[in-house]
Amino acid sequence: MTRCGCAARTPLYCRLVYGTAMLSATAWQPEQVSVAGGDATFRHPSKTMSRTWCTKCGEIVFGTNRLGMRVVPNSVTACAHGGQLPDALQPTMHLFYRQRVIDVVDALPKFLDGWDRPTLDTSN
Repeated sequence: MTRCGCAARTPLYCRLVYGTAMLSATAWQPEQVSVAGGDATFRHPSKTMSRTWCTKCGEIVFGTNRLGMRVVPNSVTACAHGGQLPDALQPTMHLFYRQRVIDVVDALPKFLDGWDRPTLDTSN
């Protein structure tokens, strides 16, 4: 469960794909996510990424990242749960915080360049 702020110079492109300054989302194995009804997928011509949207309403249902995980926006998950995001799916970290366009004041760890990189030092 993340809040991602990656930009076009990273392999994930959350801001570009989802059209937002920061994406709150969960990542799932492909077999754990399916779309009921009509959907269509755009695959980036040179990067390992895609996005799948509903052909009825046009909303992005999930993206697929470079690891093959399906990244589902929390807004989609909340919609499927009566407008509320389940507690178990609340964000637990920020990813690519170095590339943020807005500062976020919360207690979540802020990984500067990805989940396997250093976090923002907030001790000063």
